[in-house]
Amino acid sequence: MPFGCLTLGEKKDYNSPSEVTDKYDLGQIVKTEEFCEIFRAKDRNTLKMYTCKKFHKKDGRKVRKAAKNEIMILKMVKHHNILQLVDAFETKKEYFIFLELATGREVFDWILDQGYYSERDTSNVMRQVLEAVAYLHSLKIVHRNLKLENLVYFNRLKHSKIVISDFQLAKLENGLIKDPCGTPEYLAPEVVGRQRYGRPVDCWAIGVIMYILLSGNPPFYDDSEEEDSDNRDKNLFLKILSGDYEFDSPYWDDISDSAKTLVASLMEVDQDQRLTAQEAIAHEWISGNAASDKNIKDGVCAQIEKNFAKAKWKKAVRVTTLMKRLRGPDQGDSGAAGAAGGATVDAGAPGGAPAPPAGMSDGAAACIKAALKAKTPDPQPAAAAAPAQPDEQTRCNGDAPQMLPQRKED
Repeated sequence: MPFGCLTLGEKKDYNSPSEVTDKYDLGQIVKTEEFCEIFRAKDRNTLKMYTCKKFHKKDGRKVRKAAKNEIMILKMVKHHNILQLVDAFETKKEYFIFLELATGREVFDWILDQGYYSERDTSNVMRQVLEAVAYLHSLKIVHRNLKLENLVYFNRLKHSKIVISDFQLAKLENGLIKDPCGTPEYLAPEVVGRQRYGRPVDCWAIGVIMYILLSGNPPFYDDSEEEDSDNRDKNLFLKILSGDYEFDSPYWDDISDSAKTLVASLMEVDQDQRLTAQEAIAHEWISGNAASDKNIKDGVCAQIEKNFAKAKWKKAVRVTTLMKRLRGPDQGDSGAAGAAGGATVDAGAPGGAPAPPAGMSDGAAACIKAALKAKTPDPQPAAAAAPAQPDEQTRCNGDAPQMLPQRKED
């Protein structure tokens, strides 16, 4: 009875655990994530393999919310570049989500394995991502956590498609959203600045992904010697707020002007001026012949191996939430809802502009206010900080963020 558990009503129609195990043979745990355990599962009748995500209800409201949210969103979507929902069950103790099994490599691994890698290859990847995101946006769904780790090749065939995964933080855009969520390096300025936001945050993240795929470097990074992760994050957020990135030499010397123009249009600080996914698809670098076929593999791979090598990547993971890292020492859990990067509303700021992250120095605070004032001429009033409501979308606490290693100077 697929999805039978999800019928609304006063009396829950739970699946029995045997309904799951009678239909699927669950293998050993492949990995454990913030919210769930991930298994390989085999359909006992067809012998087809799937991915199974198992959520334990006893792990708390956030876990239950994440499971229900992912099922709700995935039931709405059907697109060849989105990992599809196959089956879902709810027992009294658990949620089970069965998804298509993607057996291909992550995009980074694919690039490193190529003998030849050009802008055209990147353009092909970005076209597929943009088409999937344009589809989501047509349904008023905001993914909110687009990043390279969530883009994989569906299989290992030469012309495999790219698929987007991980919809735990996705949300329907019923009016503009205010709760901060996502992975720090991919956050749009309006999220960092505690402004209301919507679908444009996904387009900003696509710009960040494109920047990395063309240069091997993250667009925003903190090159200071700060050892305190909180201060590093605050420095990172200041750069995001002001759109402080460059097409620096030598990494961008061989990249076409058309590619740079598209990146800049996607990473436009003003969300009202930012390119939409559908507009980006129509750009000459995606749909035309503007993407260069020059081999850029050596330069890109050298930077990827420096910045994102597996061992370094794993060491760089800081398994703590954005809200905890940036919450001030005097704030309790109830303060988390009012902070994007610890940001709260400054009642004295013009137009209800967001105040700087709690615990930030006066100098940094002034920089954030100046950046917001300069880059956002007509800010939309941000909602006042309020205690977290139990039924609201998880506030970045469901996404143990993968932090990008900081780039070293050559």
